[in-house]
Amino acid sequence: MSKEHLNYLKKIKNTKKLVYFFQFLIIIIFLLSWELLSKYHIINPFIFSSPSKIITTIKNLYLNYNLISHIMTTLYETIIAFFLGIIISFIIAIFLYEFKIVYKIVDPYLTMLNSLPKVALGPLIIIIVGANSKSIIVMALLINLIVGIMNIYNGFNNIDPNLINLFKTLKASKIDTLLKLTIPASYKTIISSLKLNISMTLIGVIMGEFLVSTKGLGYLIIYGTQIFNLNIVMSGIVILIIISFILYKLVTLIEKLLTKTN
Repeated sequence: MSKEHLNYLKKIKNTKKLVYFFQFLIIIIFLLSWELLSKYHIINPFIFSSPSKIITTIKNLYLNYNLISHIMTTLYETIIAFFLGIIISFIIAIFLYEFKIVYKIVDPYLTMLNSLPKVALGPLIIIIVGANSKSIIVMALLINLIVGIMNIYNGFNNIDPNLINLFKTLKASKIDTLLKLTIPASYKTIISSLKLNISMTLIGVIMGEFLVSTKGLGYLIIYGTQIFNLNIVMSGIVILIIISFILYKLVTLIEKLLTKTN
């Protein structure tokens, strides 16, 4: 490699280090400010808690309230709903792309379903599916499914028409066009959909746990509200933020692995 290229790579590496440093610094400043504001009652410590109280509460939840079991329940429901959502939305998006007349028919209904607050369907879901983890997974699935379908379909629909015409000129079959052009050309859109869906799924799971659950982080948050222990509520929120960040990073890691493979 040339000296200029090495300097360029070094500059990129230094930029990444600088970004990570400031990201870490922002977190530290935020936590210290939060702790001090709570300690000196500049903000209400009962409502907003503090980092030190949250750490103590998480430790107590781990020792006395089986915290790991609650976390694993939420993760299980999130992962199941996420993969089901991706598979179903991918299949439906392909179907709508191949049969555009069907998409024109169902488009307004997809828009209406997407704008509908899914929590309003909660009681109906509980009656149909039952007051169990299945209803929570269905709730999360309803939230991520429409978004996934629309994102993936739009990715398919934005493929360069010249490439499609080239495949038609070469008399490629629909299957070949789908596997060798449509899906590979929509790779970035599909990955973006995965990143969005993982957060949407987690939101759906927590909403479901608010409605019907005896286990999970959503249940812990509701339980903390019921007994007016806002330390538990804030601890649940902090754990959810950490889980959301980890899941997002896992999707990003999958993206990098796929990029290297391709």
